[in-house]
Amino acid sequence: MATDLQDFSWRLYSAADQLWTNSTLRPDQYAQPVLALIALRQMEAKFEQVHAALAPQYKGRLKPAPEDYQARGAVFLPENARFSRLLKLPGAADLGAELNAAMKAIADNNPDLAGVLPQGYAGLPNDVLQELLRLLAPLKIEGDAYGLIFEYFMGQFASSYMQKGGEFFTPASIVRLMVDILEPYHGAIFDPACGSGGMFTHSAEFVARHHREPSKEISIYGVEKMSDTLKLCRMNLAVHGLSGEIREANSYYDDPHKLLGRFDFVMANPPFNQPEVDRAKLVNDAGKVDARFPLGLPNVNNANYIWINLFYAALNEKGRAGFVMASGAEGASGGEREIRSRLIGTGAVDCIVAVGPKMFLTVGVPAVLWFLDKAKAKGPRGDRVLFIDARHVFRQVDRAHRTFDADHIEFLGNIARLWRGEEIETEAGSGPRMAEVFPKGKYRDVPGLCKIASREEIEAQDWSLSPGRYVGVVPGQADDDSDFREKLEALQEELGRLNAEAAQLQARVEQNIADLLEV
Repeated sequence: MATDLQDFSWRLYSAADQLWTNSTLRPDQYAQPVLALIALRQMEAKFEQVHAALAPQYKGRLKPAPEDYQARGAVFLPENARFSRLLKLPGAADLGAELNAAMKAIADNNPDLAGVLPQGYAGLPNDVLQELLRLLAPLKIEGDAYGLIFEYFMGQFASSYMQKGGEFFTPASIVRLMVDILEPYHGAIFDPACGSGGMFTHSAEFVARHHREPSKEISIYGVEKMSDTLKLCRMNLAVHGLSGEIREANSYYDDPHKLLGRFDFVMANPPFNQPEVDRAKLVNDAGKVDARFPLGLPNVNNANYIWINLFYAALNEKGRAGFVMASGAEGASGGEREIRSRLIGTGAVDCIVAVGPKMFLTVGVPAVLWFLDKAKAKGPRGDRVLFIDARHVFRQVDRAHRTFDADHIEFLGNIARLWRGEEIETEAGSGPRMAEVFPKGKYRDVPGLCKIASREEIEAQDWSLSPGRYVGVVPGQADDDSDFREKLEALQEELGRLNAEAAQLQARVEQNIADLLEV
């Protein structure tokens, strides 16, 4: 049936929010149980499709094995773990106990989900669980509708209860733009700060959209330091019929995938401006910096350029990377500028995209998307970088949030494709805009939108990778008030970071003085 997904998702979230009112659980505690119910509904939808396809091959007492379902991208569901059965249970049934048993049965039959599915339903109100099942039951939607619901739900939890947008959830339109520019058709994909796994699921969607089978084309590798978030990631992969090697570790200090030069694609949205990384753990006993940081360590209390080192080091000789950075990192001074100049000197910096404010659910300031391409360094584009200013490309969702629509993503991706000499795509509706902006069907610099800059031009700008320095504004127009507000917001965030560092340094100095006075 036709369903308004936004309205449905809102009602589902409201129903789940009853758990806050009617139980002793905090929202961060009931996020996983609710998300697992959404995942179960999607699992059964996929299970039924595969079951119908397998049925003609098995006669009499022969039945498909769990491996037969898993080989076709479905989670095998034992009879007692099927959503349809749980929905039909009488009102007097202990639904919490039944759901616990269902989740255990799924994990027992699907090794990828071992230790992932929640077992805390016994403490949740029966009526709320029944309402959640009831809301999910009538949906009959083609494609990845449940994946979208799952994604919306994670975004709502991130928006309401998380403090930093980059640590838990990256909005779908940002990820889709990154994927569209990276074009991960085939190869190994790595995310060292994988959160709930959006980079992987959208890469798989990109592969499927281009008429290829994700399970045969891409392999998935991730690192996540929070155990609960890692479980969400693995559950999200299962919802989308995917599996991968996801390890619980801290990417600053651990290297569970032996990343050096290994990956075809690296995608990430690391925590913005994270302080207090223990630099002593990034060097060996002889004082030599770990090989994962080939560009050198920054001399500031900020992890942005530690992450950039990791992304670059993980790429193989033809690898591409796309990642989110806080606005300001692209023009940071001091030791970070030195690292940036070394990176630019490799020729691997491919494209930099400025994104306006309000695109992230929990961080209102602008961000910048960086793209690397190691293969580019050996070609004619090796000493040039494409800059795109996408701050004025968006749809206003509400007062506090913006998004990229499909035609926006395709249009921005097409600019990168023209820069690389590739064919453009127009299925999402970007054709008219492409014809207007690039009438000859070839790349050209467009004031206020895009500009190719040489290494010499970038050096003249003190190695800044800020698109605004190169793209400029549309002729006859000055920076408007919104530009000023965006810059002011970015400066405010930077000031907050510097104030926090100053407070930490002051506390350290005071402690050192106190220690000296006690001697």
